[in-house]
Amino acid sequence: MRLVYGEDWRVGPWVCHRTGGAWSPVDSKTIGMEKDGDLIAGVLFDHYNHRSIAMHVAGEGSRWMTRSYLRAAFGYAFLQMKVAKVLGLVDESNERARRLDEHLGFQLEARIADAAPGGDLLLYTMTPAQCRFLEI
Repeated sequence: MRLVYGEDWRVGPWVCHRTGGAWSPVDSKTIGMEKDGDLIAGVLFDHYNHRSIAMHVAGEGSRWMTRSYLRAAFGYAFLQMKVAKVLGLVDESNERARRLDEHLGFQLEARIADAAPGGDLLLYTMTPAQCRFLEI
């Protein structure tokens, strides 16, 4: 498996196709993971405002979520971009995404009523102090 940097044009649409989002080549950065030349995972970052950044994650199969991949993703947000919070926006009906965010250490911070196709939009957040994937 290999981390993929600098291929936002490839990884961004791949993530958005799987998460239902919209890719903006101007506003987003990505980190992908490939196996045998095929993407198996992607993290898309957008809505960076110098204090926070939104993180969208997609993967196929069960072996893509490695510690090194998570270290690269959270390291980009917290160490390189130096944000105070990483944001995860989740449709309340998406149980799988909710479990993933909670497993990674995100905390539910807000619920926005009727803002997602499946009901409420849940705002999960993580600070550097809460992130167990950083090597500081």
